[in-house]
Amino acid sequence: MADAVRPRTPHLVAVIGGATAGAEVAGRLAEHGARVVVFEMNPRPFGKIEDGLPRWHAGLRQKEYETIRGKLARPGVEFVPCTKIGRDIPFEAIAREWGFSAVILANGAWRDRPLPVEGADAYVGRGLIYQNPFIIWFNHAGEPDYKGELFTPLDGALVLGGGLASIDVAKVLMLETTRAKLRERGIEMDLVELEVKGIPKQLEKHGLRFEDLGLAGCTLFYRRRIEDMPLAEIPEDADEKRREKTMNARKRLLEKAQEKYRFQVEPLAAPEALLVENGRVVGLRLRRTRMESGKLVNTDETFERRGPYVISSIGSIPEAIPGIPMKGELFAFTDWEVGRLDGYPSLFSVGNVVTGKGNIVASRKHAAQVYEDALASFLGLAEDGHAGEAALPSRAEVGAAQTAGHVAAHLAQAEPPAPEVVDAILARVQERQRAVGYDGNLAAWLAPVTPRALES
Repeated sequence: MADAVRPRTPHLVAVIGGATAGAEVAGRLAEHGARVVVFEMNPRPFGKIEDGLPRWHAGLRQKEYETIRGKLARPGVEFVPCTKIGRDIPFEAIAREWGFSAVILANGAWRDRPLPVEGADAYVGRGLIYQNPFIIWFNHAGEPDYKGELFTPLDGALVLGGGLASIDVAKVLMLETTRAKLRERGIEMDLVELEVKGIPKQLEKHGLRFEDLGLAGCTLFYRRRIEDMPLAEIPEDADEKRREKTMNARKRLLEKAQEKYRFQVEPLAAPEALLVENGRVVGLRLRRTRMESGKLVNTDETFERRGPYVISSIGSIPEAIPGIPMKGELFAFTDWEVGRLDGYPSLFSVGNVVTGKGNIVASRKHAAQVYEDALASFLGLAEDGHAGEAALPSRAEVGAAQTAGHVAAHLAQAEPPAPEVVDAILARVQERQRAVGYDGNLAAWLAPVTPRALES
């Protein structure tokens, strides 16, 4: 929006969530001349970059940190940390009462999709573990003030999933159980070095093979075929040749990951029941499946697998916000392209809160081999470690840019709030900032609340 046609008072937009998607849309709208208020539930605005990416992604994390910080520090963007909409401020107040020109949901998907087994959640903490708290523990347990759940990586664990996040869970288990076995032999192994070099190569340095450790390894169960695993996404406009290449790439990536980190994979196996003894999960009953004409079909065959616990990594969904209607596990969007809700004409949504997916996306602009190479780097399979993973396009950023365009078009047709409404909103914002101890200096605020292990 050119300066000559900007209204005398700016549009004010509320963005709920300050991580990749929220920061992207906030920065773009600020460039269009809007004033943007970003409400972030955590002290740090880094979302799944901090809590969903295992800590060996140091380079990618640093790149994303810098990008998010830069966008939230732009003129016209107000940051409000430690503020959860629906808890600290009612959603209805932000959506209807304060007077914002538009509201954008960018609060991500933080709740694990429930394991579709009857009565499963009664055993959380008793042999059933969900992925999100497990990875949060892995990233933060070394911090002096960590108060989250505690977990112990155990050999023979059973993992349910199939996507990139489930590979991360399997890698954590294999890396940590390997390090524990080496520690018993008086060998201390750096986690990041072990992840980059791979388990077999690091063992060779000490004259060992993986079989010498006496580890069975964890097993990842996936209900479809290996080539169906969503490790590399198939672009929507892909022809049959591109589809076949992507499916073959999935096989290659998984084979390399198994070779390097020594976990097992059992495809065409869907969970049917938990095995419970003395009130604790000790394994799974699974049903064999098959693919027929692209559809998943259950067979009559069932089998059992036992392990110290089960980790469910089957996806994440948004946390419910009081005041927002739900349809099953997701918000009741009437327009999924830009995340519209019935009865809220100035509300939009972006990022994982809409897609329920991670931040990595296949791009039409990237050649298949370039994309596969970057994804291999993300998985830790490249010769140069994770150096090339930054080349992966971000679904959140792409989606946020598109949503920012829709919102800008909406604002261009709307009257901006009156000056007194603007003043009232900003006064409320400043009141909340004071309440949480934030003085408006983003860099000064982040310095003491960012753990040293997550600075790079």
